[in-house]
Amino acid sequence: MSEHLDRDDISTNPSGNRTLSDIANADVSRRHVLGGTMGLAAIAFLAGAPAAQAATPTAAPTATTADVVARHGRRKPLLGFTAVPVGADDDVHVPEGYVADVIIPWGTPLFSDGPAWKKNASDSSLEQAMQVGYNHDGQHFFPFDTRGRRKSRGGRHDDNDAGLLVLNNEYTDPALLTTDGLDTVTPEKVRKHQHAVGVTVIAIEQERGGRWTHTDSPFNRRVHANTPVVFSGPAAKDPRLQAKTPARGTMANCSMGNTPWGTYVTCEENWADYFGSADKNHKVTDEEKRYGIEPGQTHYKWEEADDRFDTDKDPNEQYRWGWCVEIDPFDPDHTPVKRTALGRVKHENCHFATSRGRVVAYTGDDQSGEYIYKFVSKRPWRAARAMGRSPLDEGILYVAKFHEDGTGTWLPLVFGQGPLTKKNGWKDQADVLVRTRRAADAVGATPMDRPEWIKENPLTGQLFVTLTNGTAGPNPANPRKKNVYGHILRWTERHGDKTGTEFDWDIFVLAGDPTKDPQVDINGDAFGSPDGLYFDTDGRMWIATDVSNSKQLLKEYENLGNNQMLCADPRTREIRRFLTGPKGAEITGIMGTPDRRTLFVNIQHPGEETKAIGAPTPANPQAVSSWPDHDPAGRPRPATVVIRRKDGGIIGS
Repeated sequence: MSEHLDRDDISTNPSGNRTLSDIANADVSRRHVLGGTMGLAAIAFLAGAPAAQAATPTAAPTATTADVVARHGRRKPLLGFTAVPVGADDDVHVPEGYVADVIIPWGTPLFSDGPAWKKNASDSSLEQAMQVGYNHDGQHFFPFDTRGRRKSRGGRHDDNDAGLLVLNNEYTDPALLTTDGLDTVTPEKVRKHQHAVGVTVIAIEQERGGRWTHTDSPFNRRVHANTPVVFSGPAAKDPRLQAKTPARGTMANCSMGNTPWGTYVTCEENWADYFGSADKNHKVTDEEKRYGIEPGQTHYKWEEADDRFDTDKDPNEQYRWGWCVEIDPFDPDHTPVKRTALGRVKHENCHFATSRGRVVAYTGDDQSGEYIYKFVSKRPWRAARAMGRSPLDEGILYVAKFHEDGTGTWLPLVFGQGPLTKKNGWKDQADVLVRTRRAADAVGATPMDRPEWIKENPLTGQLFVTLTNGTAGPNPANPRKKNVYGHILRWTERHGDKTGTEFDWDIFVLAGDPTKDPQVDINGDAFGSPDGLYFDTDGRMWIATDVSNSKQLLKEYENLGNNQMLCADPRTREIRRFLTGPKGAEITGIMGTPDRRTLFVNIQHPGEETKAIGAPTPANPQAVSSWPDHDPAGRPRPATVVIRRKDGGIIGS
């Protein structure tokens, strides 16, 4: 996430709902803890005692985890590697015995006869549409056999050798994408930016010797901000979605989810940053403010060359963004579908699970003071598909309310229920979904500190969410008044039923530098601003960090170095640093092959402006970083890193 996107740290939620800080005086003895004790720092803080004076408690495994351990007979630790030190140089580092290869950096041609990337960024918008996009983020690996056929879920070992890598390209850097930046705006420049965002679908395979490479495939394609799209679900025909031009595009694609039926769902996050007006007298509406649209011109300046993004010229276009977008990677002719039943917010990711035959989709709204949601399909997903219906078009969208006793409730966002009535100004279910944030305000959901990735431990069914940073505390669930480091929460759905409305929650880890903040509660290596999450099938939890470039290497973060990826054992809460990234970069998009012997990790925005180092310019694009090429004539390039063990073993073991 770029420096100018730090507006996510600023809440646009005026609802006055009970924040986590409102429960600061809750009785700690009533705290229902999942799989261990409350963090030492939280207990000491609430009791008024310095954390350093107490002994570190040992977290006990949950009954579910203990059963799994007993059933599989696992006694040795999950983490079998030696942690790497904090990194501050301009490269990627992994533990001894591992290799990290770079593939598909920005500008890589989708086909062998496609346009080659130009070091001076002089590629045209048409060429960019035939190349890998910019700023790799969330991704998923879809295996296929040597004939390119789709593999069944849980397939054979050859599922690990070749497949489609589908990845989000979140946003662009004007100083690096074109030869002369955006000081002068032209339609061609704006089109290049629009063609560099969205989603990249590209075939990859493992060669002899273990290295991976991209290959030609009929499935290779780009989905970008000018690709035709359609809408489905309850809000598809809402008048606000009927703008002046046909519906086109997806952008601000942060993370993603993969459905049980084998499709890819990309999430539109910071879409509001692209909407503005050149009219100095333009006044932002309350609804625009609620979603983060600000007065004046934008950082990207798309509104100067594309009327869709000028809120004066086309006030309805903004309602076409902020959705979860489904793409079939194995159908190059598939038109992306924006699934309105999942609500319109700043979606970070969308984790799909199944329960009682139904599909359940969890998503966080990544802005300070926003909420955690889940969608439950109306009918079993297989039955819906057999009827020719999408399981994502019919169902109930819920928003989470966290209680001070460690329990929680999923509140339905259903027109006609509770405050969501005509009497209170709601028109219908489409209105609830178009104004999802307002609906969540109305039912009394719990504002959170930037809820980001949500993932499920496949061994226990527990859900984990990263909360990057915020100011909701102090309280049992968020014990720091100024939470610059972030933390990770986890919850278990009551009775294991993900379609239900009750859950139990606790804090998994309070991130940060313990030399700066005695409340930090980490069993292992220090880190801050947790963002991406991934679980492998052994239950290892991989954590990626996204320390803002306005904070990286400074003050609270001066000892934590560049952004990093860590690995955690959810049972013991031990955390070890596995990877450190180059200068100015975020680590994201963790994804593994089914056999756990290859791990794909994305390096986003290397070389971006940082307060501690400097800022790239069109004249000096390598002012911060030259990764991965380290070519004096080139520029930094977001890319995917492929990690494997030299002995061919399981990553992390």
